[in-house]
Order: sequence, then structure tokens, then C-alpha cells
Amino acid sequence: MVVSDAASPVKERCWDQREALPGEPCCVICGRYGEYICDDTNDDICSIECKRILLGRLSNNRKPESLPHLVRLPVTDECFYVKDDDDKSKTPCLSNNEIESLRSKLEIRVRGELVPPPILSFSSCNLPQKLQKNLEAVGYEIPTPVQMQAIPTALNGKNLLASADTGSGKTASFLVPIVSRCSNFRFRNPSDQRKPLAMVLAPTRELCVQIEEQAKLLGNGLRFKTALVVGGEAMAGQIYRIQNGVELIVGTPGRLIDLLTKHDVELDEVSILVLDEVDCMLQRGFRDQVLQVFQALSRPQILMYSATVPLEVEKMASSLAKDLIFVSVGKRNGPNKSVKQVAIWVESKQKKQKLFEILMSQQHFKPPVVVFVGSRLGADLLSEAITVTTGIKALPIHGEKPMKERRETLRLFLMGEVSVIVATGVLGRGVDLLRVRQVIVFDIPNSIKEYIHQIGRASRMGEEGSAIVFLNEDDKNLFKELVEVLKSSGAVVPRELANSRYTMISYSASRGHKKRKQGS
Repeated sequence: MVVSDAASPVKERCWDQREALPGEPCCVICGRYGEYICDDTNDDICSIECKRILLGRLSNNRKPESLPHLVRLPVTDECFYVKDDDDKSKTPCLSNNEIESLRSKLEIRVRGELVPPPILSFSSCNLPQKLQKNLEAVGYEIPTPVQMQAIPTALNGKNLLASADTGSGKTASFLVPIVSRCSNFRFRNPSDQRKPLAMVLAPTRELCVQIEEQAKLLGNGLRFKTALVVGGEAMAGQIYRIQNGVELIVGTPGRLIDLLTKHDVELDEVSILVLDEVDCMLQRGFRDQVLQVFQALSRPQILMYSATVPLEVEKMASSLAKDLIFVSVGKRNGPNKSVKQVAIWVESKQKKQKLFEILMSQQHFKPPVVVFVGSRLGADLLSEAITVTTGIKALPIHGEKPMKERRETLRLFLMGEVSVIVATGVLGRGVDLLRVRQVIVFDIPNSIKEYIHQIGRASRMGEEGSAIVFLNEDDKNLFKELVEVLKSSGAVVPRELANSRYTMISYSASRGHKKRKQGS
């Protein structure tokens, strides 16, 4: 094994090695920094562990160069890892200017040394294939802004303090690295005695339950077990589960202190500690308990998350973790603003022309835009018509599109290469959290709840947006509720809608129903 000129000792394990920087050699086994050269094969490797795997393959008559990059041969059907070389969704390396432009566009701010670039897809960070499938199954088609920056930072082994709005995907941004790290560790170190490898602390039982449920979904099929350690449940059952082998403990500080002081639970292999809602966790009342748990661990990597991080919390976090990376997403202390709604009465045959007029108007077109339609065929046809008629590049996205195509469409939309997406009603969380400035409801959905959900896409993570809705007599079933929604938001109700006999009948029927009920 040819060692580099560095004075530091040779890395024993893969996870002791850092990620490769652009232009640096990559390990042929795991893709991390190829600091050394295997003297038997002349391949770049990151550690003694990966050299052993490489030579093991050779002894089994398997040529490393004949295998796809990052192949992990499975031990069981539920535990295999692969990154396919022909994955067309793999994100290309970004230049420094592109990285800064992307961060600026998404309002991602970073502080610290050697901060990795944001990712544009989950497939670009060497996750277990099963984990990628689980992400798709729960609706994550493209990383949210906080996930783009936090996931590669955590995977690099960095200590992290991340701040992002509620509903921005913070939970997955720490669970994805945890599941990936634990799965890879178990594959390389099979053992009947499975001590906990990661721990998440949260202030409330309810939040812990939500985190553990999400962890189970992401770890499904990866031999990834969790233990929920909270009050209100029998301690004996929680202890029994941990002693039978788990990868992740999710719990409240108080119950974890009881577990540490009253029971012999070994936590010496916990390498990741997450403090969720860290602004609460480091306040008086929780602080001493959190510090006690932290001191019981062997210098773990610390990941801290919150919607708000006051200066005093930032100072305390810095005292807990060395070389801390700071990541914040969204406007600083920016209030959430409601969507500005504009309702336009337009007959069905005229809707396309009205849409084209809006898209070609410098005053009214506010990209990036999502246009909602009622059918998959409608999405395909309308997106093509937009491109042909207006010259604005538009792409369709719906359930019949292959996952790779949907993911690529979202990536192009995010990078600004596509200004308009034409979509059917329910999209994955990736679109839900992109910075959409404008929503155009071309076809009103069947329920007012779905309508509210659609226009809400224009006001994500504190971003002010607008929604334009087309309506006519075909939408009469929603007239009454639609009038209420428009009035409650201060929007102007079109004269045709206010004076429609269906609107009046709805109100009359509603008042009559109330009178009959009162008189019964």
C-alpha cells in the first residue's frame, strides 16, 4: 500500500476518510478521497478497509474494473448497495460560480471550513440504492434546499448547525445520512451484537414519534432498526428492544437520562448525535440533560437543527462541537405571507389564449411557474402548446412519467433551465418546497381543499407568491366555497362569480338549511 506524504496515520476505516474534492482521486470501492494507492492493483483507495475489500474481490476472480462504480455485493436481498454508472440523473460537478449562484437563488448561507457543494439529486451522494427507493416511495423526488446542503455536509462527517423554516425537510436531512451511515457500517461490520450507532434527541414525545416513524420508512429493507425512548411507555420494553439490537435511538432527554443511570445500556458505538429543535434543547430545563447525554458518548458527530437559532444558542452549539459548519436557508426572520390570489372568469375555449397572454406579459409572468391541470394528457398537450406558442420552455410532470424523467424535469426547473412546469394535482415534496413564485390553476380541482393546497405551492418557506385561477360555469360545484376563500384572503371576487345563480343558490340553500335545523 503506497502511502501519501501526509504525516497523519493511514486511515483504518472508510468512514475515517473524507469525501473527495473536485479533481482529487476517488476510492474505487467507496468513492471517498483516494489518498492511497493499492500496491497490488495500482488502484486508488481510501483506507485499509477498502483495500481489504478490493483484494477480496480479486481473490474471488472478480476484476474491480469490471464492476460498476460503488457496487456492494449483497449479503441478503434486503441489504445491497449500488450506484449505477448509467444513471442519467447523476448531477454533474458544479463550478464555484454555479455553486454560489445556486446557493444565492435558494437563499442557502454557509459558514465554516471545507463546506461541500450542495447536491441536486439524492443519487449524487452515494446512498444505498434501497434508501433512494425509499425516498422516492415517501415522495422525495428532489432534495429540498436544506437537504441539498445539509446531507452532503453530514455525510462528510462534519458537525452541523442548520436553520430552516418549518416544513422545509429538516428531518430527512439528518435521517438520510444516519440511515446511509448505519447501513454501510452494518454491511462492513456484521455482528450479532448490534449496539446503537446513532441517537436523535427531541424535546417532545410527539416529535420523537414522528421522527421514528420517518426513520422506519427511510430504513425499510435495510436491516435498520429503531428504538423509541420516551415517557408514557414502559421502560422495560424500550430496554429490551435496545438490547436486542438497534441502529438508532430516538428519545427525549429525560427518559434517556433514566436509561443511562438505571440500566446498563452501551452507547460506545454511537457516532452521530442529532439535537432537533436545538433552540429548545439548549434552553434552561433541557440543557443539563442534553449535556449529560452528550458526555456519555465518545465524541460523536453532532447535527443540530431548528427553525430559529438565536445568537446565544449558536454560541453554546459552538462550544459543544469543534469545526462547526453553519447552514441557514430562507429569509432571516422573514414572516410567512399569504398567497395573493387573482380569480379570472374565462370560458373553457378561451383558457389557453388567456394563459398564453399571461405568460407573454412582462407584468404578469413571474417565473418559476407551476400550471395545474386536471389530466395527464392535458399536462402533456398544454406544455407542448406553451413551448410552441410562446417560446417559453415548459415541461409536463405527472404520475405516468418515469421517475428518472420526473426527477430530471424538477432539476431543470430548479436550475432555471425550464421556467414552467405543467402538472396534475398532487406532486411530490420536491416541487412542494421549490421556490415557486407563481401558480396558475388552469383547471380547478374537485375539492376546495385541493385548490388551497395547489395555490399554497406559491408561498413556500416564507416566499411571497401569487396564484391565478381560471373559472367559469363548469366549476359551479365549488362556487360557494371559492367565494369564501377569495374573500378571506382579500382577493377580488369576479362579478360573474358573485352574481352566478349557482353562487346565490348555494347561499340560499345554506341559509335555508340552517333555519330548518334551528326550527327542528
